[in-house]
Amino acid sequence: MSSTVSYWILNSARNSIATLRGGQRLYTRCASNRDKSKWRLSAWGPATLKNSAPCGGFALQKAYRHTSTEEDFHLQLSPEQVNEVLRAGELAHKILDLINGVPNSVLQFESNQLAANSPVEDRRGVASCLQTNGLMFGIFDGHGGHACAQAVSERLFYYVAVSLMSQQTLEQMEGAMESMKPLLPILQWLKHPGDSIYKDVTSVHLDHLRVYWQELLDLHMEMGLNIEEALMYSFQRLDSDISLEIQVPLEDEMTRNLSLQVAFSGATACMAHVDGVHLHVANAGDCRAILGVQEDNGIWSCLPLTRDHNAWNPTELSRLKREHPESEDRTVIMDNRLLGVLMPCRAFGDVQLKWSKELQRSVLESGFDTEALNIYQFTPPHYYTPPYLTARPEVTYHRLRPQDKFLVLASDGLWDVLGNEDVVRLVVEHLAEAGRHKPDLAQRPANLGLMQSLLLQRKAQGLHAADQNAATRLIRYAIGSNEYGELEPERLTAMLTLPEDLARMYRDDITVTVVYFNSDSIDAYYKGS
Repeated sequence: MSSTVSYWILNSARNSIATLRGGQRLYTRCASNRDKSKWRLSAWGPATLKNSAPCGGFALQKAYRHTSTEEDFHLQLSPEQVNEVLRAGELAHKILDLINGVPNSVLQFESNQLAANSPVEDRRGVASCLQTNGLMFGIFDGHGGHACAQAVSERLFYYVAVSLMSQQTLEQMEGAMESMKPLLPILQWLKHPGDSIYKDVTSVHLDHLRVYWQELLDLHMEMGLNIEEALMYSFQRLDSDISLEIQVPLEDEMTRNLSLQVAFSGATACMAHVDGVHLHVANAGDCRAILGVQEDNGIWSCLPLTRDHNAWNPTELSRLKREHPESEDRTVIMDNRLLGVLMPCRAFGDVQLKWSKELQRSVLESGFDTEALNIYQFTPPHYYTPPYLTARPEVTYHRLRPQDKFLVLASDGLWDVLGNEDVVRLVVEHLAEAGRHKPDLAQRPANLGLMQSLLLQRKAQGLHAADQNAATRLIRYAIGSNEYGELEPERLTAMLTLPEDLARMYRDDITVTVVYFNSDSIDAYYKGS
């Protein structure tokens, strides 16, 4: 394609302006054939409800967005500006820690994020456990707002880390709280400077984390939970706390309002815990994790570590039917969505698909200004036997081998447009390019004349400077490739030029983390054992 497709993208967006000019409207269908939104309300009438709702309705966030005008489409991005936009969310870090004198099995990671929603609803997290061994990587894909994804990205790793602590460490933690002394450090975060945090409510979250470790102390387990148990319990316990926090009286209005927004928005989550050669991945929803594997003969392959929890997963469909009466077999999934409204079948938050109608009504009528909080209510039909949604993860264990070269975790914005094999191929190409460029620079004389010549050649050929971050390369190809997998600069520019109120109709938030493994360290582990 070339200019033809980019013209179609922008022209189609222009034609959508008149439709969307109604103002306070929740988008439910994109101009292309694929519905990008995870929540869909249009099956039960126009999504323009503001103050009124069916009796006993559920709460969802309303959408208030700037409506584009024709002038918004005159913006053109230069190749340099395209790179600036694509690389703004880059994060990379080399892991230098030694474990028992052996280099860490994780060599480094590279991450990036590109927003389609405004504000972005995806979140990511990377942290090392300071009281136990292990690195944690997480991707959190929010829907119905960013509040739940933000909360889960900040809190889940703490629940996992506490679950892994020994009885002695937990006793030290509790003793510090009782004597009002500083706590032992739990996590060391590796964050992008632009990552946000709910600073004003961390004390409330710490109180609930403390209740959790007190319950773990009561179990009198000397060594703590194993990692599979820790992941399983942490996902479900955090989701339970999110649900309970809005049901108990809170004096602080800001914390109370935020708790409501967290509970009534939602987030899928995929996280990995790496400790030596032990890799565990926990997934709830439609984020995904895959391994890039290089066999001894040099052939690359993909090893999926998660399964998407949606209507296209037969196992997930069977689970849902088992958990509800036979009379609901035809209504639990409609139009490939849970109850016809939600794409993923597992998620944090989304209490409107977990609570009874009576509980929802009781909470929402307990003094919240739902209008000010950008929330309105609706009820899907066939809501008979909640909960329909769970945050219980599927946990996968993989023992790392020297041939396991990298791990890719990403939100569904990437997987919607790139297949598993495509992602592995692009990361391998990135590694190959990085390997080729280094000797090139060493062999040629580094003088200004040569550098200017190379820059002019690139400019003349319309080439972008090679991405230094594999996650950026994946995002670039995700939004800029044609149907043959070829990168087309015109399409890439067109997708990045779309105004924020229309971008979500053509692409989703994309968040990617690529984790590179240290094959020598993994090999040394096996030789040592």
